[in-house]
Amino acid sequence: MRVSDTGIWAVVLAAGASTRFGSPKQRVLLEPVLTRVRQSSVDGVVVVLGAHEVESSAPTVHCPDWESGPGASLRCGLRALPDAAQAAVVVLGDGPKLHPEAVDRVIATWRENPAEVVAATYGGTRLHPVLLARSAWNRIPDEGARTLDAVLVSCDDLGPPGDVDFADEV
Repeated sequence: MRVSDTGIWAVVLAAGASTRFGSPKQRVLLEPVLTRVRQSSVDGVVVVLGAHEVESSAPTVHCPDWESGPGASLRCGLRALPDAAQAAVVVLGDGPKLHPEAVDRVIATWRENPAEVVAATYGGTRLHPVLLARSAWNRIPDEGARTLDAVLVSCDDLGPPGDVDFADEV
Protein backbone atom coordinates (compact mmCIF):
# COMPACT_ATOMS: atom_id res chain seq x y z
CA MET A 1 0.00 0.00 0.00
CA ARG A 2 1.21 3.49 -0.81
CA VAL A 3 0.38 6.05 1.84
CA SER A 4 -0.40 9.48 0.45
CA ASP A 5 -2.94 12.26 0.75
CA THR A 6 -4.29 11.84 -2.77
CA GLY A 7 -5.80 9.15 -4.89
CA ILE A 8 -8.13 6.40 -3.88
CA TRP A 9 -8.73 5.40 -0.28
CA ALA A 10 -10.54 2.42 1.20
CA VAL A 11 -13.29 2.86 3.77
CA VAL A 12 -13.85 -0.31 5.79
CA LEU A 13 -17.25 -0.34 7.47
CA ALA A 14 -17.06 -2.11 10.84
CA ALA A 15 -19.50 -0.15 13.01
CA GLY A 16 -22.25 -2.72 13.59
CA ALA A 17 -23.30 -4.26 16.90
CA SER A 18 -22.63 -7.89 15.85
CA THR A 19 -25.75 -9.05 17.72
CA ARG A 20 -26.21 -12.24 15.66
CA PHE A 21 -22.50 -13.07 15.96
CA GLY A 22 -22.64 -13.01 19.77
CA SER A 23 -19.51 -10.91 20.30
CA PRO A 24 -17.75 -8.10 18.42
CA LYS A 25 -16.97 -9.86 15.14
CA GLN A 26 -14.68 -6.99 14.22
CA ARG A 27 -12.12 -8.51 16.63
CA VAL A 28 -12.01 -11.65 14.47
CA LEU A 29 -12.69 -10.41 10.94
CA LEU A 30 -11.31 -6.88 10.62
CA GLU A 31 -7.58 -7.63 10.32
CA PRO A 32 -8.02 -10.30 7.59
CA VAL A 33 -10.10 -7.77 5.61
CA LEU A 34 -7.45 -5.08 6.12
CA THR A 35 -4.73 -7.46 4.93
CA ARG A 36 -6.65 -8.03 1.70
CA VAL A 37 -7.40 -4.33 1.20
CA ARG A 38 -3.71 -3.50 1.63
CA GLN A 39 -2.85 -6.00 -1.11
CA SER A 40 -4.82 -3.85 -3.56
CA SER A 41 -3.78 -0.57 -5.15
CA VAL A 42 -5.56 1.77 -2.70
CA ASP A 43 -3.50 4.68 -1.39
CA GLY A 44 -4.76 4.53 2.19
CA VAL A 45 -7.41 3.01 4.42
CA VAL A 46 -9.66 4.12 7.24
CA VAL A 47 -11.87 1.90 9.42
CA VAL A 48 -15.26 3.10 10.68
CA LEU A 49 -16.20 1.82 14.14
CA GLY A 50 -19.38 2.40 16.09
CA ALA A 51 -20.91 -0.10 18.49
CA HIS A 52 -17.55 -1.54 19.57
CA GLU A 53 -14.09 -0.07 19.90
CA VAL A 54 -11.57 -2.60 18.65
CA GLU A 55 -7.86 -2.55 17.98
CA SER A 56 -6.99 -1.92 14.34
CA SER A 57 -3.77 -1.76 12.38
CA ALA A 58 -5.39 1.02 10.32
CA PRO A 59 -6.56 4.48 11.36
CA THR A 60 -10.08 4.43 12.80
CA VAL A 61 -12.93 6.88 13.09
CA HIS A 62 -15.79 6.46 15.55
CA CYS A 63 -19.27 7.03 14.10
CA PRO A 64 -21.67 8.10 16.88
CA ASP A 65 -24.65 7.75 14.49
CA TRP A 66 -23.85 4.17 13.40
CA GLU A 67 -27.34 2.97 14.44
CA SER A 68 -28.91 5.20 11.77
CA GLY A 69 -27.76 2.77 9.09
CA PRO A 70 -24.79 1.92 6.92
CA GLY A 71 -25.04 5.29 5.18
CA ALA A 72 -24.31 7.10 8.45
CA SER A 73 -21.18 5.00 8.97
CA LEU A 74 -20.12 5.54 5.38
CA ARG A 75 -20.56 9.30 5.67
CA CYS A 76 -18.34 9.26 8.81
CA GLY A 77 -15.66 7.37 6.91
CA LEU A 78 -15.82 9.67 3.91
CA ARG A 79 -15.50 12.76 6.13
CA ALA A 80 -12.31 11.27 7.60
CA LEU A 81 -10.55 11.07 4.23
CA PRO A 82 -8.01 13.66 3.08
CA ASP A 83 -9.34 16.62 1.11
CA ALA A 84 -7.28 15.51 -1.88
CA ALA A 85 -8.83 12.02 -2.04
CA GLN A 86 -10.50 11.54 -5.41
CA ALA A 87 -12.54 8.43 -4.63
CA ALA A 88 -13.26 5.88 -1.93
CA VAL A 89 -13.53 2.11 -2.24
CA VAL A 90 -16.03 0.83 0.30
CA VAL A 91 -15.73 -2.67 1.76
CA LEU A 92 -17.32 -4.42 4.70
CA GLY A 93 -15.33 -5.35 7.77
CA ASP A 94 -17.08 -8.72 7.86
CA GLY A 95 -16.19 -9.80 4.30
CA PRO A 96 -13.12 -11.97 4.90
CA LYS A 97 -13.06 -13.43 1.39
CA LEU A 98 -12.61 -10.05 -0.28
CA HIS A 99 -10.24 -10.37 -3.22
CA PRO A 100 -7.70 -7.56 -3.70
CA GLU A 101 -8.22 -8.15 -7.44
CA ALA A 102 -11.89 -7.12 -7.06
CA VAL A 103 -10.80 -3.82 -5.51
CA ASP A 104 -8.30 -3.27 -8.33
CA ARG A 105 -10.86 -4.22 -10.99
CA VAL A 106 -13.36 -1.67 -9.65
CA ILE A 107 -10.64 1.00 -9.52
CA ALA A 108 -9.48 0.20 -13.08
CA THR A 109 -13.05 0.45 -14.37
CA TRP A 110 -13.46 3.84 -12.69
CA ARG A 111 -10.20 5.09 -14.18
CA GLU A 112 -11.41 4.05 -17.65
CA ASN A 113 -14.99 5.29 -17.12
CA PRO A 114 -15.06 7.90 -14.33
CA ALA A 115 -18.62 7.20 -13.15
CA GLU A 116 -19.77 8.41 -9.74
CA VAL A 117 -20.34 4.85 -8.52
CA VAL A 118 -18.72 1.59 -9.63
CA ALA A 119 -19.71 -1.69 -7.96
CA ALA A 120 -18.59 -5.30 -8.14
CA THR A 121 -21.10 -7.99 -9.02
CA TYR A 122 -20.98 -11.71 -8.34
CA GLY A 123 -23.38 -13.91 -10.26
CA GLY A 124 -25.32 -10.77 -11.21
CA THR A 125 -25.68 -9.60 -7.58
CA ARG A 126 -24.26 -6.21 -6.65
CA LEU A 127 -21.97 -6.44 -3.62
CA HIS A 128 -18.64 -4.97 -2.47
CA PRO A 129 -16.28 -3.41 -3.22
CA VAL A 130 -18.05 -0.24 -4.29
CA LEU A 131 -16.12 2.80 -5.51
CA LEU A 132 -17.57 6.24 -4.86
CA ALA A 133 -16.17 9.24 -6.70
CA ARG A 134 -15.95 12.33 -4.51
CA SER A 135 -18.86 13.89 -6.43
CA ALA A 136 -21.19 11.21 -4.96
CA TRP A 137 -20.12 11.57 -1.33
CA ASN A 138 -22.72 14.17 -0.40
CA ARG A 139 -25.59 11.99 -1.68
CA ILE A 140 -25.20 8.93 0.56
CA PRO A 141 -28.59 8.03 2.12
CA ASP A 142 -28.94 6.21 5.45
CA GLU A 143 -29.43 2.94 3.55
CA GLY A 144 -25.95 3.32 2.08
CA ALA A 145 -24.67 3.53 -1.47
CA ARG A 146 -26.70 0.54 -2.66
CA THR A 147 -29.49 2.86 -3.81
CA LEU A 148 -27.18 4.86 -6.09
CA ASP A 149 -26.96 3.85 -9.75
CA ALA A 150 -23.64 2.22 -10.55
CA VAL A 151 -21.48 0.98 -13.36
CA LEU A 152 -21.30 -2.75 -12.65
CA VAL A 153 -18.10 -4.80 -12.85
CA SER A 154 -18.29 -8.58 -13.01
CA CYS A 155 -16.10 -10.30 -10.44
CA ASP A 156 -17.68 -13.73 -10.90
CA ASP A 157 -14.27 -15.36 -11.32
CA LEU A 158 -13.13 -14.08 -7.93
CA GLY A 159 -16.05 -15.10 -5.75
CA PRO A 160 -17.98 -12.84 -3.37
CA PRO A 161 -16.31 -11.24 -0.35
CA GLY A 162 -18.64 -12.89 2.14
CA ASP A 163 -20.79 -11.34 4.84
CA VAL A 164 -20.30 -13.14 8.13
CA ASP A 165 -23.24 -12.82 10.53
CA PHE A 166 -22.82 -15.84 12.81
CA ALA A 167 -19.74 -17.18 14.62
CA ASP A 168 -20.05 -20.63 13.01
CA GLU A 169 -19.58 -19.02 9.57
CA VAL A 170 -15.95 -18.11 10.32
